[in-house]
Order: sequence, then structure tokens, then C-alpha cells
Amino acid sequence: MVHLFRTSLGVMALAAASVGLGGGVQAANGPFLAHQALYDLSLVKSRSNSVNSARGRILYNFAGSACEGYTSEFRQVSELDSGEGKVTLSDLRSNSWEDAAGKSYRFKIETRMNETDAGRVDGSAERDGDHINVKLKLPAPKTFTLDGKIVFPTEQIQRIIAAAKDGKSLLELSVYDGSDDGQKVYNTLTVIGQPIPADRATASDPSTSDEHMKSLKRWPVTVSYFDRDAQKKDGEQTPVYAMAFELYENGVSRQLVLDYNDFVISGAMGKFDVKDSKPCN
Repeated sequence: MVHLFRTSLGVMALAAASVGLGGGVQAANGPFLAHQALYDLSLVKSRSNSVNSARGRILYNFAGSACEGYTSEFRQVSELDSGEGKVTLSDLRSNSWEDAAGKSYRFKIETRMNETDAGRVDGSAERDGDHINVKLKLPAPKTFTLDGKIVFPTEQIQRIIAAAKDGKSLLELSVYDGSDDGQKVYNTLTVIGQPIPADRATASDPSTSDEHMKSLKRWPVTVSYFDRDAQKKDGEQTPVYAMAFELYENGVSRQLVLDYNDFVISGAMGKFDVKDSKPCN
């Protein structure tokens, strides 16, 4: 994946993918909601005055079951205007599958910047005892191992919801999602706020008005992502980016806020549709 910091939408796409890849999942003791969600992106603020405007959309589809695993399809198209006619157009497409136990993970990610040739990542990861075996086809054939304590995106969301239900306010996890060149691992710190009751008044969007969602509580969550390799070398550091959102107990996310240090993007839910799902036999 193209990974350009500060004024690039490559980082924006990466953060949105992290939401998208795990966004349809709940802790293993409840039903997972198959759904499609559309988010409209806009600029909240630019701290360095390097970004004049930003706009775009995220389209996310989630399906599957505990028997057959969970499939996510994700696309984000974004436009960032840094002034003086400098516009960056980013198009990210991602498909992934993860089994319910978090043992197997397959992913394909394609990133296109300003209509240039796409950067592609294609690979799989298998958990084997105390380590994870990763096999990449693209951008170049390669195999390597990761620490078995690292989690995949679906399990990351499972762990966050489980921690929220247990009343915990902090959760540290190392996450592998296949982003960048397929070799990046992020250390994450999740801060979980007090639960928001289902009957609390809130700014309306298609999720809050859906019959499947009205009885569910949710939590305000902020996840900060740190470069694992840089953290080993430099110790304390600022996050590469952070995401804030309200996370329902069935895994649906609303009111996204993506913070890239220099600028902040919001993602308002513009459309939400619940999809039919096949229960396990």
C-alpha cells in the first residue's frame, strides 16, 4: 500500500481500512450483523494549514458467520486539496476473509494514487501455536513469521467489544492487517469510554434509526496506531494516526473521526442496510 504521511490520503485509506476490515464484528458470544454501510468523508480541521479541503466516501460490506468465517469488502475514494491546484486522489479497494477463531486471515488490497498504477498486496496468514506464518504473493513473493500474540482485524474488534463489556477502559494490542507492503505490524492503544445507553438521544443517522440497532448500546472508542518497528527503536512516540468512533455491541461503527496529526477527517454515515445472513446449522 502507498504509505505517505502528513498530506497524503494513503494514510487516510489505511486507517479507514482498519475500521472497514473489522467493522462488522462483535464479541464471540453474540450475533454478528451482516450489513452494508456508506460513510461520507469531510475535513474537520487542518492543524498545519497544509490541507484546504477533503472529501470522499467509504463503502463497506460485511457478511459471514461463525461457521464459514467473515468476509469484508471495502472501498474508499478520497480527494485531498492542499491548495495551489495540488489535489491528491486516492482509491483503495480491499477484500479480506478471517475465520471466527482468528486463526486464518486472507487479504487483497489495491491502492491507486492520482490514477497511477495500482500498488497491490495479496497474501495470507495462518496462526500456528506461538507464531503466525505469513505468505505473500504480492508485491513480491515472501514468507515470514510473526509473534503469535499479534491479532488480525476481526479479532481486534472482538477484543475491543469484549473489553468494553467487561468495563475496561484501556486495551493494548499488536495488529496485523496486511497493509503497506504486507509486512507492517502496528501497536495499538484503545481507550474505551462509558457505555451509551440505547435510549440516549443522539444526532440521528441511518444506524440510529434502524430497527436492528435501536435497542443496542454502544461505546465511544479511540484507537491510536503506532509504528511497531519505530517504537522498538525510539521508545515513546506519537501515533501515526488515531481513529475515534462509536462502536455498537454488534460491531457497527458510526461517527468516524480519523486524526492524521496534521489534519482530521470525519466520516458521517450516509447509508446503512442490514443484509440477510445464514445461521450456522
